[in-house]
Amino acid sequence: VHFWSLVFLYIWAGPHHLHYTSIPDWASTLGMLFSVMLWMPSWGGMINGLLTLRGAWGKVTTDPVLKFFVLAITFYGMSTFEGPLLSVKSVNALSHYTDWTIAHVHAGTLGWVGFMIFGMVYWLAPRLFQAPIARPSWVTLHFWLATIGIVLYIIPIYAAGLMQGLNWRAFNSDGVLQYDFLTTVTKMVPLYWIRTVGGTLYLVAAIIGCINLLMTWANRPRIYDVPVYEAAPLARGWRPPAVPQSTLPKGSVTDIGRAVDRFADLRWHRNLEGLPLAFSVCVTVAIVVATLFEVVPMFAIRSDIPRIASVTPLTPLETIGRDIYVSEGCVNCHSQMIRPLIAETERYGEYSKPGESVFDHPFLWGSRRIGPDLAREGVRNPSALWHMRHFNRPVDTSPGSIMPAFAHLLDQPLDFTAAQPAMTALQKVGVPYTAAELVGAADSARAQASRIEAQL
Repeated sequence: VHFWSLVFLYIWAGPHHLHYTSIPDWASTLGMLFSVMLWMPSWGGMINGLLTLRGAWGKVTTDPVLKFFVLAITFYGMSTFEGPLLSVKSVNALSHYTDWTIAHVHAGTLGWVGFMIFGMVYWLAPRLFQAPIARPSWVTLHFWLATIGIVLYIIPIYAAGLMQGLNWRAFNSDGVLQYDFLTTVTKMVPLYWIRTVGGTLYLVAAIIGCINLLMTWANRPRIYDVPVYEAAPLARGWRPPAVPQSTLPKGSVTDIGRAVDRFADLRWHRNLEGLPLAFSVCVTVAIVVATLFEVVPMFAIRSDIPRIASVTPLTPLETIGRDIYVSEGCVNCHSQMIRPLIAETERYGEYSKPGESVFDHPFLWGSRRIGPDLAREGVRNPSALWHMRHFNRPVDTSPGSIMPAFAHLLDQPLDFTAAQPAMTALQKVGVPYTAAELVGAADSARAQASRIEAQL
C-alpha cells in the first residue's frame, strides 16, 4: 500500500512548492491536495518500519546499526509530515523562498537518506568483505557526531526560515514594511555560523565512517569464502499460482465482502512481484498517466496565456547576461517571481504575470531568497553604476550584504560571439528570433554594451 500510494500520488504533488506563482491555480491546488494525501501512506510506511524493529528495541542501545535505522525512520516520519504541511497554501505563503524549505530538505536528505545509507553500509560491509568492522567504537562515534551535527545544522535553518518569513511580511502601525531586506540578512548570520559547525560535525562523522570502512576492507581475507547455492530450475511453462478464494463462509458474508477479502490477502500482488517485466510496466503506466494529466493541459492552454506587449525576447547582450546569471550561481540566492501577496508587492513591485515568462527557457523563478527578488530590479534600479559597484564590492551599496564579490566580471573580457548560439538554442524552443537577429547578434550585443559603457 505504501509503495503504490507513492507511485500513484507523488507524481501529482509536484506543484506544491509553487503556490501563488504564475502557474495555473488548478495545478497549484492539485499539488496541495495530493501532497496532503501522501501524509497517511508515508506515515504508514514509517510506523511499519518502527514496528519491524519492535522486537529488537533491546539491542538499540548496544547496536549502532540499529541506532542509524531508528533515527532514519524517525526523520522520515518528520519529513513526510512536514512536506504536506508546507504544501498547504497558507503555510507555504510564509515558508516559500525562506530557509524553512531548505531545513525541510536537509532534514530529509541528511536525516532520512543519510542515516539509512550509513546503517545499510555498516550492515553490509562485514558481509561483503567477510571481516568484522575494524573499529566498532568508531561506528558509535559516527552516530553521535552525526546526530549532534544534524541537530546543530537544521535547527538554526528552521529558526532562520521562520524569522525570514515573519519579518518579510511584517508591517508597522503606519502600514509600512517594518524591516528592509538587509535587516533580515544580518539577523541570519549567527544562525549560519551555527549551521556551519553542525555541517562540519556531520562531515567529520562521515569521514570517520569512510576511514573505518576502508580499514575493514583492508582486513579482508586474501581469498573470499564463496558459498554456492543451488536451486531447481524454473519450469519453462511456469505460471503464477491462482489466487485462492476467500475463506469467509458464503452464507454469512456478501459476495462483495468475499471479493474484498480475496483482494486484501494480496496473494495477487505476490504473483505480480514475481513478474518483474509486468511489475515495471504497471509502475511506468501509473507514472506516465499521472504525468500526462498534468502536462497535456499545460500544452493545451499555452496559446491562451495572455501576452504582454512590453514583454519581448531578450536582446543578444541580455542572453549572454542570463547565461552568466546561471553559471555564477545567482539563481541559487535570488528569485524572479513576485507573488500576489501585499508584503511582496510593497517590497518588490507589481506581482509577476504568466505572460512575463513566455520567453524564459528554462524559467529562473528561483526557490530561495538569500538576496532579494530581482524580477523588477532592472526597472526599479536602472543605474548601471550602482550595479557595477555592487558586483565589485556588494557592501559598498548594500551594507551588511553577505553576497560574495564578483569583481572578476569587471575584468574578464566578454565573448560577444556567445550571443548567437544562445539565441539559436532559444529559437529552437519557440523564442521568435529572426534570421537577421541571429546573424547580427554579436554586433547588436557590442552596440548595447557600448551604450552602457557610455552611461558609466
